[in-house]
Amino acid sequence: MDAMKEMGDAVKATSAMFKGEAEYDAETVRKTARTINAHSGAALIKLFPEGTDHAPSEALPKIWNDRERFEDLANRLEVLSEGLAEAADNGPGEAGSGGHMMDADSMMMEPGAMMGDGSMMDGSMMGGSGMPTPEMLAAMPAEGVFTMVVQTCSSCHSAFRRDKE
Repeated sequence: MDAMKEMGDAVKATSAMFKGEAEYDAETVRKTARTINAHSGAALIKLFPEGTDHAPSEALPKIWNDRERFEDLANRLEVLSEGLAEAADNGPGEAGSGGHMMDADSMMMEPGAMMGDGSMMDGSMMGGSGMPTPEMLAAMPAEGVFTMVVQTCSSCHSAFRRDKE
């Protein structure tokens, strides 16, 4: 839970820049990317061994019933966060600094299923692999990569996290 809170805090700090509430700072974006990267991929998968679907965990049993999807999302998050660190110097892009390309707070709360819904992450824009490479991401505006990171988090939360009451 500490790792999830740390990632959530990092996302909130960075989303403020893309919502025009704070000045863009590439080092803050890199720090967010490093925080997320440290808690994604194998590190995230390891946090959810079978049988941890009871308090204080918010994980649903589906996390083990659809393990392949969970692991795919955890690994995607690792690649995306690596790409975000590389894209940080590109700046927010045309829609950045208040352009409201995305709203990370609302995407974290609602199912923003970017994965498997005919979106750009389903392979249609990524040459059929469904996953951009860190090098592809490094060429994008940071805000675009950040949007993909947040949508990946949201997809995982909507599928595998118990609703807060």
